[in-house]
Amino acid sequence: MSDSSYTDGSSLQIHIDRKAKLSLSEQIRLNIVRAIDSGLLLPGTRLPSWRCLATQLGVARGTVRAAYEQLADSQLIEASGAKGTRVARRPRAVMARGDVPEPEGFMKIIEEMNVGPAIFQLGVPVFDGPPEKLFARARSCNLLKTGPFLSLTYPDPRGELRLRQEIARYLSISRHFHCLPEQVFITSGYSSGLGLALRVLGLEGKKVWMEDPGFLLTRKGLEFACLHVVPVPVDAEGIDVDHGIQQAEDAALAVVTPGQQAPLGSTLSLRRRLQLLEWAASRRAWIIEDDYLGELQLEGRAAPALASLDAGNRVIHIGTFSKTINPGLRLGFVVAPPELVVSFSEVAATLSPAPSPLVQLATAQFIRDGQYMRRLRRLKRLYSAQRDALCEQLRTRDAEWIKAGLAILLRLPDGASDIQIAREAMTIGMAPSPLSRWFATPARAFPGLLLGVATAPEPYVAASCRRLFDIIDRHRTA
Repeated sequence: MSDSSYTDGSSLQIHIDRKAKLSLSEQIRLNIVRAIDSGLLLPGTRLPSWRCLATQLGVARGTVRAAYEQLADSQLIEASGAKGTRVARRPRAVMARGDVPEPEGFMKIIEEMNVGPAIFQLGVPVFDGPPEKLFARARSCNLLKTGPFLSLTYPDPRGELRLRQEIARYLSISRHFHCLPEQVFITSGYSSGLGLALRVLGLEGKKVWMEDPGFLLTRKGLEFACLHVVPVPVDAEGIDVDHGIQQAEDAALAVVTPGQQAPLGSTLSLRRRLQLLEWAASRRAWIIEDDYLGELQLEGRAAPALASLDAGNRVIHIGTFSKTINPGLRLGFVVAPPELVVSFSEVAATLSPAPSPLVQLATAQFIRDGQYMRRLRRLKRLYSAQRDALCEQLRTRDAEWIKAGLAILLRLPDGASDIQIAREAMTIGMAPSPLSRWFATPARAFPGLLLGVATAPEPYVAASCRRLFDIIDRHRTA
């Protein structure tokens, strides 16, 4: 006999195949596990003794006993002396595959944002991969045999000193922002830096100004930190500070993108910079400066960092290498005001340590050797050419558009669904960002598409625009 089975009134069904590669003991164990996970065997259900089950299945007692011992080790069953062996009282540990919920809401949007690489995608650099010279240095023996690799101790949770020194030097030259390496904390990108800052500030229940439109990930992060978000409109001068004061003068925090407003691309004017800093100093409020593009500005010279004007030490500066090197590095930094350095150090050490020292040291050398600045200059030339080519295509179609940093904001006809148009574009290799998602206040929203210029190579621009406008025209006539 090759097969044998066991069935009892408790819904336990065991089928074994003597020709199978799995051992008989493992087959018995898996049968019982499936019965428990599916709910057929409820907590507290008594199982047959291993002697009885062995007799029914026609196997050695030791075979069933081994299966029961493995189940007991996994805390799925428990022996109760004279009461016998029963299913342990515990929640089901495994869900059926069909029970796993599909991504929806915020996570569905994040999935769509991270699709690609695709034409017109925002937030990523040109499709050329990470710079070879960055990791060539990381692979060298000199780097691998220095620093934290000499010992078995944990690396500095604040980040490698070499990279913190290079970032401080870079900020001083390119962003006119003078800080000490001790103020710099290395993070796993922007979201990690935002989370670190919010943990340090501990402003749960307080009000926070946020630009409207503004980055959805930032808004969601503020909500998760239990802050009450006050949307503040944006115009050609950046965030409307007067409006923020009128609506919530008592806010404890403002999050801004002063260099190039995301997504509209305006630069915060000097008048409003001083007004924002004056408000923060008078209210003992904090400002988080999201310097997501740094000096990567395509027209003219980039405005200095807001923190460079901060005599009151109220600005927390967050930067990232995602747009200038590669988002796959997951590398960014936070510059803390002097009075918060100890708190940032403590939170970094316990909850948010810096990423891989190897990547940090390679990046530090990449900056020190001048490769980073050369890359920035090359990207500016390339992106300017790609943006001009895209603008020329839009001119030929009499489209309504404006330049918005590293994107072109294409205005859509009133009533058009930018979300539906963007989703349809995704099916043919394009990933424009629907503008309406950036608004917290529906009354202020208008339909538009943000077309990333970094991911719009000149040879593909004409064909991509033609296909995109075919989609827009279909929605216009629908």
